[in-house]
Amino acid sequence: MNDQSPPGQGPKTRQMLFDYLDQLDVVHRTVDHPAIFTVEEGRDYKRNMPGGHSKNLFVKDKKGVLTLAVASSETRVDLVGLGKALGAKGRLSFGKPELMTQTLGVIPGAVTPFALFNDNAQALAQVVLDTNLLAHDPVWFHPLENTASTAVSAKDLIRFVKSCGFEPQILDLAAPLEG
Repeated sequence: MNDQSPPGQGPKTRQMLFDYLDQLDVVHRTVDHPAIFTVEEGRDYKRNMPGGHSKNLFVKDKKGVLTLAVASSETRVDLVGLGKALGAKGRLSFGKPELMTQTLGVIPGAVTPFALFNDNAQALAQVVLDTNLLAHDPVWFHPLENTASTAVSAKDLIRFVKSCGFEPQILDLAAPLEG
């Protein structure tokens, strides 16, 4: 991680994330809501939150190489194509909840690119951002907990990801081999 992130081990808090976004001069807005665990559960709450909403996939290949894929909630992610585009060994599968929590510091249902802010996220080999999501402004994600959603611009999302030590791959996750 770069020198702008706060020191220390363990998962970061929502307030620590907001402080870090402020340090980066990332404009952000947060809306609190009941806990949302799936895209479908969140549709009614997010109806009045214009912009792009996400689904975040924590996946691994046969060798255990970890990837965070950040897609538009409307994208049907082509996991076979994504695996081929990434040069994955074998098929991509979803990482077990325990591994996800250990790596990203969040519970199932709260996966978010903001979790890249956690120290253990450096175990990820790559971060992939969906072109369909980045076409929206703003883009919304859980702020390390699934009881709120935080909006940032697509440009600032990319800047945040880079500040956490990742060079995001930007692909059409519905057709990752066609880019």
